[in-house]
Amino acid sequence: MNYRKWIVGLLVIMLCLPVWTPGVRAASVQITIELDGETLNPDVPPYITRTNVTMVPAGVISQGLGAGVKWDQASKTATISKDNNILQLTSGKTSAIVNGASVRLDTSVQITQGRVMVPLRFVSEQLGLQVLWDQATKHISLYSGKEIGGPSTPAVPSVPSVPTPTVPPTPSVPIPTVPSPTVPSIPGAKTSKAMKGAWVSTVYNLDWPSTSSAGNPDKQKKEFDSLLDKLKAAGFNSVFVQVRPSGDALYPSQIVPWSKVLSGTQGKEPGYDPLAYMVSSAHSRGMQLHAWFNPFRATTDASTSSLAPNHVAKLHPDWIVKAENKLYINPGIPEARQHIIDTVMEVVRGYDIDGVHLDDYFYPSNVAFADDTAFKTFNSQGISSKGNWRRDNINQFIRQLGQEIHAAKPSVSYGVSPFGVWRNKKADSTGSDTTAGVSAYDDMYADVRTWIQSGWIDYVAPQVYWSLSFSAARYDKLVDWWVNEVKGTKVKLYIGLASYKVGDTKQTAEWQSGDQIINQLKYNEKYDEVAGSILFRANDIVVRDPYGLASLLSFYFKS
Repeated sequence: MNYRKWIVGLLVIMLCLPVWTPGVRAASVQITIELDGETLNPDVPPYITRTNVTMVPAGVISQGLGAGVKWDQASKTATISKDNNILQLTSGKTSAIVNGASVRLDTSVQITQGRVMVPLRFVSEQLGLQVLWDQATKHISLYSGKEIGGPSTPAVPSVPSVPTPTVPPTPSVPIPTVPSPTVPSIPGAKTSKAMKGAWVSTVYNLDWPSTSSAGNPDKQKKEFDSLLDKLKAAGFNSVFVQVRPSGDALYPSQIVPWSKVLSGTQGKEPGYDPLAYMVSSAHSRGMQLHAWFNPFRATTDASTSSLAPNHVAKLHPDWIVKAENKLYINPGIPEARQHIIDTVMEVVRGYDIDGVHLDDYFYPSNVAFADDTAFKTFNSQGISSKGNWRRDNINQFIRQLGQEIHAAKPSVSYGVSPFGVWRNKKADSTGSDTTAGVSAYDDMYADVRTWIQSGWIDYVAPQVYWSLSFSAARYDKLVDWWVNEVKGTKVKLYIGLASYKVGDTKQTAEWQSGDQIINQLKYNEKYDEVAGSILFRANDIVVRDPYGLASLLSFYFKS
């Protein structure tokens, strides 16, 4: 026997076999990753462990959140710090230390090709980076603010997400002809749980319209009709459609440009009035349509090169603040706040919408926000604390917008979907029994309690995007807290649920079936104050339909 040939043959076979790093599962398609829409190219690519945990270089975390990362070779411990949060992950240990407390960990820190690799989902949820995973394309989307455009899909616990022609103060838009069949009134009558809503994200073409339908009105209409048919079959009676994703519009506006999600180019006329069609399509099916606005987000990235000439970032650069990789309209400038109110009222006056819905894009959380000049210039009340001044700016905006909506059309419902944690008990004894790294009051400057107690809004829909067993921000504890907040007021309570997490292999075991959502809906039945629910987001329910979630919801809603 020729042993040399035998050995050479064996070596060839071995070279053809997959090379395994301890704990790493080989992937047939390389994982790609982006942050706020921009592709990241880490020198060591992300990989998935045998326990379905995605590991990324620690540099991705520091880039996304500006977190500090230190590696102690002697103890093989990575220390990640952001604001007041400190995470310590030690190689080989099944728990991490988060702000002094031990938290269970599926996979700890690893060293790969000389780089410190950390579990993406765990670290992100502790520090506030939002993570979306596309199983089909093996693509990770990271968002440093709250959502992806819609109610910010916050990743918990730290965390769910802009030059100068004259603009008419009260623009008029032709009122579209809309059929008027019977539409659910969504009375919020105690145990009826009347609201059965779904968020429809248009930013990044997430739910509608598809990128392949760009410039094709007929295809976009068919896609929307199909989406509504599927949602109605699953038991939903309302949709919350994102009509202002990036300081632009899904309707003909005299103030802001056409959204690029319709044609691929911002400012390009799509050939029809999408909002008029959507309202008509929803009402013809006996469903409500609520117009969802991202209030202070101007863009989803920091570039202005592709913006239309009449985008706010080009018309009024003095109103714009760059925070990490997004542009925001500065809430501290009264004229800028009025600009946003005018865009909302343009829709209220021009369309037969059932409601105006705001998500949590107020001040961005956990990032530097350059508003010192505005603080000095627009502070007639002499508020000494910038935090209190910021909260007052948002309070004025919420109150004034509500007054204008109700004066123009009292029948239009007006509500907000804030981050699910108002304040932690540690920061305020009246806050929730949670340890979230971000709160609506302290980090987004949204004093939702004041809005409720003052009756400035008709409903509140907190984004309670965590499971019944997630210790830092448990679903049941947060629902209990919000129920107590609306008790005795005229403000309705809808609970925002994270259907996008169901079936996501990066989530923990409790999300690997539809039971988590159904159990959360059942928990809501405990309270007369919970008048319904809104699920984020439409495609994750009726298109991706993990574990037959749509059928489960249909059975539950009709029972």
